Amino acid sequence: MKYLSTAFAIGCAALLTARPATGQATGMPESYRAVQLNALETQRKMLLSMVDSMPENLYHDKVTPIQRDFSQQVEHAAGAVVFIATKFLGSTPPANIDTTKSYLNSRAGLRGYVNGVYDWAATTLKSQAEANRVKVVDLFGVKVPGWQVWDEINQHTMWTGGQIVANFRKNGMAPPGFGFF
Repeated sequence: MKYLSTAFAIGCAALLTARPATGQATGMPESYRAVQLNALETQRKMLLSMVDSMPENLYHDKVTPIQRDFSQQVEHAAGAVVFIATKFLGSTPPANIDTTKSYLNSRAGLRGYVNGVYDWAATTLKSQAEANRVKVVDLFGVKVPGWQVWDEINQHTMWTGGQIVANFRKNGMAPPGFGFF
């Protein structure tokens, strides 16, 4: 609970330090980068727990016909990390992406994909220059400092991960426990 209170306080401070209306932003304390790295690890653990909990024979099962199947939903949650960081922060995407997407067909493959994305993301976040952290970017029409893009990535991953719960419920299974608390 102490971590949650600290993260909330830092998040509030973050919102107060950003000044998108003027097109300028102030930097976050360097210590906030560790909070963001922690968030990436929480995302990784959540997605891996889902990958490990879903039987492989249900990886291509969908809750509704138009929804992504389970493995595609996990891929979307993780893959958006790369998409957002490269598109809005100018990061170089990982070189070892499997364009055949064979990783969607097995636990080992999907685990490898998730771990590859989050290894890349952690390295990218750790090496993000301070100038890029304070630089204001247009994130889907909203002006935010570069450091805040990582917070928005976290929100997207948690939102998308929450949608995966329906895949477990459809099949009469409890989703893996949420490990944050």
